[in-house]
Amino acid sequence: MYILAPSVLAADFGKLAEDTAKAREGGARYLHLDVMDGAFVPSISFGMPVIASLRGYTDLVFDVHMMVEDPGRYVESIRKAGADIITVHQEACTHLDRVIGQIKASGAKAGVALNPATPVSTLECVLDQVDMVLVMSVNPGFGGQKFIPYTLDKVRALRQYFDGKGLSTDIQVDGGVNRDTIRPLIEAGANVLVAGSAVFGGDVKANVETFMNIFKEYER
Repeated sequence: MYILAPSVLAADFGKLAEDTAKAREGGARYLHLDVMDGAFVPSISFGMPVIASLRGYTDLVFDVHMMVEDPGRYVESIRKAGADIITVHQEACTHLDRVIGQIKASGAKAGVALNPATPVSTLECVLDQVDMVLVMSVNPGFGGQKFIPYTLDKVRALRQYFDGKGLSTDIQVDGGVNRDTIRPLIEAGANVLVAGSAVFGGDVKANVETFMNIFKEYER
């Protein structure tokens, strides 16, 4: 099954609940929430209060992407705020195995993200433990960047690994996902696609429906 995860980083925060509802009406099942600390990435976004506030307005799956240093410090708080999936960066965790355990113990699904230049091999020891791997197809920290083509090879490698093991682990891609890049990503093996400006730029419901129609092409 293919899943669209609209990224609220590209949304108008003055009407966030309204646009979230439109995304749901269009067929979105996830909402991608980027938490940035100004240290692991240059930007600062939002944290637990915004997540908790938005949680009261929607039943969408909250897919929280932690772009922060030492994310294990915040797992419990992010979960209590309403996160259903918590994804941490391999590059930000000194003790990645421990953090994955913390996430699962909290009751959330565990995801691990890789920056574009970080090889898949760095996750060799934990791939069987995670529920999702997030391949960053742009450098993290800013929206609206151009898709990095070589990240397709990482998606293919992950899909080959998971299929070979008989695992149903999700492969998510974040960065530069739009009408031009979505088909190559699906064909490479991605099944959870994060889109920001391609969803929240213009008619939100119609934009989501466009992605849903593309998914249907591959679900036949």
